[in-house]
Amino acid sequence: MEMKKRLTLELRNKKPAEVKELVLDNCRSDDGKIVGLSSDFENLEFLSMININLLSVSNLPKLSKLRKLELSDNRISGGLEVLAERTPNLTHLNLSGNKIKDINTLEPLKKLPNLHSLDLFNCEVTMLINYRESMFSLLPQLTYLDGFDADDQEAPDSDPEADGDGLDDEYDENGEEGEEEDDDEEDELDEEVIDDDEEDEDDLEGEEEEDGVDDEVRLFFLA
Repeated sequence: MEMKKRLTLELRNKKPAEVKELVLDNCRSDDGKIVGLSSDFENLEFLSMININLLSVSNLPKLSKLRKLELSDNRISGGLEVLAERTPNLTHLNLSGNKIKDINTLEPLKKLPNLHSLDLFNCEVTMLINYRESMFSLLPQLTYLDGFDADDQEAPDSDPEADGDGLDDEYDENGEEGEEEDDDEEDELDEEVIDDDEEDEDDLEGEEEEDGVDDEVRLFFLA
């Protein structure tokens, strides 16, 4: 699907200024360039253009509020100075699987003061000697490079599902407590049933004794 058509579908009758997240993965870009995207998307915060055969980001419009940009699995080899000019508040940038070979190609990213996460997986530049040390030296604002900080500590998982752990624990505790309370109630009911059974047995024995006395009285009168 062509990029322009994909953009129309993603808008779903919304105005560009109403869109905060835009995913254009796997569509076709014309001549390896961005087509159809304009500065009208002024409130865009997340943009994903994975595997769209991009050669250049030169047509990227001014997106002042953009925070996260996904450009993995394309053929970008340079021209990153455009990012500093048009996405000045970028914090996350994914360039994995592109044609970036040299550290110098990434130097324009120094002008992105808020960039603290950069991914370059499967780029040739990652094979260079002292790659990580060189990158953290070139971009001191970075906190995470390829998912790890300068001390090789992995970036924290931001998966929303992890937030449910505490709720599950609380639920389990409440469930156990509820089961204990149910057990106590069942024990009390069992004791009541036993008491009732004993009373019924006593009544039966009393009735049998009374029947025996009545028989003896009848025999006495008959005699």
